[in-house]
Amino acid sequence: MSTRNFSPIDNLFIHLDQAVRTVFGAPLTTERTNPADACDEATLASEERRRAAGLMRVNHAGEVSAQGLYQGQALTARLSDVREKMERAALEENDHLAWCEQRLQELDSRASVLGPFWYAGSFAIGALAGLAGDKWSLGFVVETERQVVKHLEEHLQQLPPQDHKSRAVLEQMKEDEQHHATTALHAGGAELPAPIKIMMAATSKIMTTTAYHF
Repeated sequence: MSTRNFSPIDNLFIHLDQAVRTVFGAPLTTERTNPADACDEATLASEERRRAAGLMRVNHAGEVSAQGLYQGQALTARLSDVREKMERAALEENDHLAWCEQRLQELDSRASVLGPFWYAGSFAIGALAGLAGDKWSLGFVVETERQVVKHLEEHLQQLPPQDHKSRAVLEQMKEDEQHHATTALHAGGAELPAPIKIMMAATSKIMTTTAYHF
């Protein structure tokens, strides 16, 4: 079976389609079932519902950013196997995106209005990381996923104890993010310099604080 070679124009429209799907539409997902479907809806007080919605909005924004990051890295990756790993990770992150969006709807809330900004900024960062070289691009994935896992652990502690649906989503996301970090590390990801890690953490803090409210 022959493999189609896409032109630069083809790739441009493919990435535009993925961006629109991520920010405004229904992204392509894998065959996995939403882990929250197996859980009963809990009775939440108004403040608990707002807290759960704010946390899920932050995680949805993080998944929008992850899409931008992975698509930017896939665009500039030099090795085909690295590109394939980025594209597979992006597809699995789409599951998270869909699950978070569904949970926000169930909580009578909405996604961050700054979604286009989160995607565009992350796409640019991902593309630059890819241009720096595959080992640095993969190293960027490793550090990003490590920080995401840390945020998820914090959110699991902050969720209302009886909100089992949100908890099921975040637990599966945490498992997937750890897997993505391990995969990128084994594929040759380099350890990033400390100043870059600090800058990434600071940028993430701004995003999470802003997305919680907006």
